[in-house]
Amino acid sequence: MLVEDFLKMDIFFVVTTLVVAVLGLFAAIALYYVVRILRNVEHISHNVAEESDNLRADIAQLRERVRAEGFRLKHVAAFVRSLFGRAARVAKKKRK
Repeated sequence: MLVEDFLKMDIFFVVTTLVVAVLGLFAAIALYYVVRILRNVEHISHNVAEESDNLRADIAQLRERVRAEGFRLKHVAAFVRSLFGRAARVAKKKRK
């Protein structure tokens, strides 16, 4: 009776150890992917911040032109061209 109890305890500890090891491995793999996702999010937020700063500068330049020369359609057209020109430069830079 006593030997059977020890065998049951040994089997329980072996199974428990294996389960804990497998769960630890899964947790490590999940943590690796979470870190990769967070790095991508950081990269995206950096790009968004950079583009918003560029947009803010373009709008400030448009406002200066409107204040200096009055509202003209060419100022709005130049602003729109600068937006699309920057998007094309960014796309070309990403292709390289």
